[in-house]
Amino acid sequence: MSNLWDLSAIQPNPEVVMAGDTIPAMFWNAVSARGPKVWMRQKQLGIWRSWSWNQTAEAVREIACGLMSQGFQAGDTASILSNTVVEWVLADLAVLSCGGVSNGIYPTDAASQVSYLCEDSGTTILFVEDDEQLDKALEVRAALPRLRAIVVFDMEGLRDLKEPGVISLNQLRELGRSYMAQHPDELMQRVRACQPQDLAILVYTSGTTGKPKGAMHSHKGLVYTTRGYNLLAAQTDADERMCFLPLCHIAERMGGEYFAMYTGSILNFVENPETVPENVREIAPTVFTAVPRVWEKFYSGVMISLKEASPLQQAAYAWGIGVGTEIADRVLAGKPVDGFLKMKFTLARWIALNNVRKLIGIHRARFCFTGAAPISADLIKWYMALGVPMLEVWGMTETCGAATGVPATRMKPGSIGPAATYNEVRLDPATGEILVRGPNVFMGYLNQPEKTAETIDADGWLHTGDVGVMDADGYFRITDRMKDIIITAGGKNITPSELENELKFSPYVTDAVVIGDKLPYLTVIIMIDQENVEKYAQDNDVPFSNYASLTRSREVQQLIQGEIDRINAKFARVEQIKKFFLLETQLSAEDEELTPTMKLKRKLVQQKYAPQIEAMYR
Repeated sequence: MSNLWDLSAIQPNPEVVMAGDTIPAMFWNAVSARGPKVWMRQKQLGIWRSWSWNQTAEAVREIACGLMSQGFQAGDTASILSNTVVEWVLADLAVLSCGGVSNGIYPTDAASQVSYLCEDSGTTILFVEDDEQLDKALEVRAALPRLRAIVVFDMEGLRDLKEPGVISLNQLRELGRSYMAQHPDELMQRVRACQPQDLAILVYTSGTTGKPKGAMHSHKGLVYTTRGYNLLAAQTDADERMCFLPLCHIAERMGGEYFAMYTGSILNFVENPETVPENVREIAPTVFTAVPRVWEKFYSGVMISLKEASPLQQAAYAWGIGVGTEIADRVLAGKPVDGFLKMKFTLARWIALNNVRKLIGIHRARFCFTGAAPISADLIKWYMALGVPMLEVWGMTETCGAATGVPATRMKPGSIGPAATYNEVRLDPATGEILVRGPNVFMGYLNQPEKTAETIDADGWLHTGDVGVMDADGYFRITDRMKDIIITAGGKNITPSELENELKFSPYVTDAVVIGDKLPYLTVIIMIDQENVEKYAQDNDVPFSNYASLTRSREVQQLIQGEIDRINAKFARVEQIKKFFLLETQLSAEDEELTPTMKLKRKLVQQKYAPQIEAMYR
């Protein structure tokens, strides 16, 4: 655990940790170097099972040879339709070792989306997690003439399945063992033949409008960026990470799978998305990367627990977080922390703050990363007050993940930091749009050259669609998406993300979309935090029968109005929210209103709830 006043332990590492100019070359070099050491752990039936580098290599070798036995050629595409499990990584590395192209599909995607992604990517082999995902594949298989085989990770409930072209992962591994006996050198020949400039992975952008676009990343770009990550904040084989974000998203693929492969950090897989809070306490990662929604949820849980605590416990927390905040303020101001304040903080940790960190599961964390969406600066300061440095990074699918990052030695909450040393970042002088250039920038969109030309200009600058400002120290701050800036009927330019971030800092608000473009005043659509609002209702004897009735109750409406009033006090009158509407449906990743990374789709929400929005302006 790093001390907030001494962040020398969080240093960049410019040295090459693991050789290899393609992902499979790097993986097989890592296997040779680390052999019996543990790389991955996954909880199954209540027991954590470890995977050494050698065991991982054996599985990858058998799966890769199994793919070759099915006629899988270099340059062919295989897709993976699964939650974040060890088998996802095994399949990914096997496909890449064959010289193939690996494509991830969100497990929440509908059958029609699976069909489109397989067709667009030219998928010939489809890996699916279980019977639920297999059903989607079988539903659309007739429309996919290039699809030769479907491989199932988990055969529970499918033991009697006799479906042509469908085999289990274990059966594929058996085929691989037989193929390997006859062709012992072919896999390593494929690995050596793989070139840095070859297409390695496809990452489909979730896109709020239109069909998803397949962002193409080469081996060269992936390896370059993976090494670049160690220049933000170095990791080692002594670190433990938690792997739980979707692996088909660039954040977990790069910052989880490939970065852990490069540095040797242990990857711990959660049981399922619902067990993240429980699993993080078991794993106690030393490095933790998550999206703002996760950090907000942890904070909300602590705030709710505090309300149930005794007056003495509440007083101890208030004093402890006060000491932590005092230190955080001094660190942010670049001022030294004296010995007396350090002593007070040691006492504060012992009395209260260690318990808060253990409640979340970050008591061993050297530092935490947040990215993929805007986060409240106050929330970052709260984690710092607990003694955990939280570093914000910014990037996108097209930049292969992080393109900027806040250095631990000079943190600025609310900023996404300066450009990462491995790429250039600047602002468009005319529009303020953030532009990125470097070897990490993607190859373009699959089958969509016109979209590629719109996104990467003639000088190689990627147009990100994010609008920002840069301070005198070269630190960038996102002000909003270009298409999201609100210009009210009175001509006032407003960046809705600032208001939305403040709202999401409330333990009772999960997400918010501020409305007001070309309209006389601002309104907001809010998705409440079900767990916390239900608890509020129970504690205050508010009757409700289901989620919809909860959102309609007068007391809950007043609760949210109170949160809005608190936020309005921070903004000028023209920027204040006048009315609100609570979504009456509890949304999940399966719903079209949410992206796979659990963000409300602004345009779709505005279209779908147009009558409710109009009612707020009558």
